[in-house]
Amino acid sequence: MKNTFKTAMILAAGRGERMRPLTDITPKPLLMAGGKRLIEWQIAALVQARVQRIVINHAWLGEQFERCLGDGGRYGCELLYSTETTALETAGGIAHALPLLGAAPVIVVSGDIYTTFDYSKLPTDLNGLAAHLVLVANPAYNPQGDMGLHSGQVIPNAPVKLTYANIAVLDPALFSGLDPNATLKLFPWLYQQGRISGELSTATWHNVGTPKQLAELNAGLA
Repeated sequence: MKNTFKTAMILAAGRGERMRPLTDITPKPLLMAGGKRLIEWQIAALVQARVQRIVINHAWLGEQFERCLGDGGRYGCELLYSTETTALETAGGIAHALPLLGAAPVIVVSGDIYTTFDYSKLPTDLNGLAAHLVLVANPAYNPQGDMGLHSGQVIPNAPVKLTYANIAVLDPALFSGLDPNATLKLFPWLYQQGRISGELSTATWHNVGTPKQLAELNAGLA
């Protein structure tokens, strides 16, 4: 029996500065690759993992998400939206969306990655840990990595580091004490919340941050 999450969150509120000029008129997660919007690949993967409800936060050109994606019926899930007047960064965006997330651990992913990672393999029970993170081998654009991994535990200042894949399981309770309108990044704040487990994924993974990276992904999916 694979793990089942009721709720996931897709982070989609960023401005996408490095993707300009494409993001001057379209939010980055709504850009097309392989015949689908970037965020639609994520929605499909989450639904494949039997996630029932997906919360999407948005700020820049946010109305386009709701107009393009609707209520989720055509994807086989329920889509809910957390509106931010200005982007609140990762931790801030999660805190702002808390009323929509429920009490159980949730999958949190970025709307601008493409991956074949199987979300149903993520742990649904954190067993007292602050979070569970998915890491990947360092891509060319991030040779120094972000954090280490030893015996299944994330080590922030390890001498050899891997790259955070922007895939996590997080406990909404962690964010309950935060100002729901404050701007706060997930790191390094998350490191202060307790022990964090992690895993190294060898699945296909692309961070899509620039027009070149988008073109490369699109060619690979053609």
